Amino acid sequence: SPRALLASPRIAQRAAGRPLQLLASPWSPPAWMKTNDRMDDGGRLKPECRAVWAQCFVRFIRAYQAEGVPIWGVSVQNEPMAQQRWESCLYTAEEERDFVRDHLGPALREAGLGDVKIVVWDHNRDLMVERARVIYSDPQAAAFVWGTGFHWYGPENFEHVQQVHDAWPDKHLLFTEGCQEGGPHIGSWEVGERYARNVIADLNRWTVGWIDWNLLLDEHGGPNHVGNFCSAPVLADAARGELLHQSGYWALGHFARFIRPGARRALCVATPDIDATAFVDDAGSATVVVSNRRDDELRFALCIAGSSSVIELPPRSIGTLLFCPP
Repeated sequence: SPRALLASPRIAQRAAGRPLQLLASPWSPPAWMKTNDRMDDGGRLKPECRAVWAQCFVRFIRAYQAEGVPIWGVSVQNEPMAQQRWESCLYTAEEERDFVRDHLGPALREAGLGDVKIVVWDHNRDLMVERARVIYSDPQAAAFVWGTGFHWYGPENFEHVQQVHDAWPDKHLLFTEGCQEGGPHIGSWEVGERYARNVIADLNRWTVGWIDWNLLLDEHGGPNHVGNFCSAPVLADAARGELLHQSGYWALGHFARFIRPGARRALCVATPDIDATAFVDDAGSATVVVSNRRDDELRFALCIAGSSSVIELPPRSIGTLLFCPP
């Protein structure tokens, strides 16, 4: 219900002890606004419905604000190149550009919501450069866009993340969705390694945030109304009344617990055997997250500001190293 949806972010904010930045991502406009008259199976937003769909964004954001749940940003469409058997809607790059330029951007600005960030693409890394090129090449559209969102499904293509930053360094990069497909994967360590590899690679290529999807599912990898079951960092065994913390939970903890909002990425050069990223906060404390995907122990020297320490990283492990100024 709408009230339950509003209660969830409030509970999350109380648990976090600080305000959370909420990104809203539509999966489909209402069926009557679409060319296929359905919310699933793709279809497109009818040209004559673009203005009213932009107003739906405005009303959604205002409704959440009225309940004390501010929306930090919106994406135009979840996975706009995917025709799915669940809720989906297709946009070409030109259609997304035009919707942002002519409708969504102006509607938010005129409603006094110009501080709400607009994220484009919100799909996989494979085509993110092409999508960014079309949208950012239009100065009017680009002026409304905060940055590019992307997912991890399909080829990893980390180099495309770097290419988008290099071509448009004034725009931001945000990982907006990733989950382990194909059921719950209970007890799989490889899932946690996938998280660590992707988070490190994305952060090292100028990504400013990383959103998991979903954080909590049941022991079957659901609920899901079309049977598209997947895994999550935490699985709930309803029959036993237990929470099952999976490897993705522990992997994400190395980043979420120690790299705090506002920290700045530091230059970190590692050997090919080690995945590593480093951040420095306003107090001068450094956090280094390292991952060893090898089946044998790694021994290496960690050098920071002229001092070094010898670190032993166990096989198939993830570690966080903290360094505080004296």
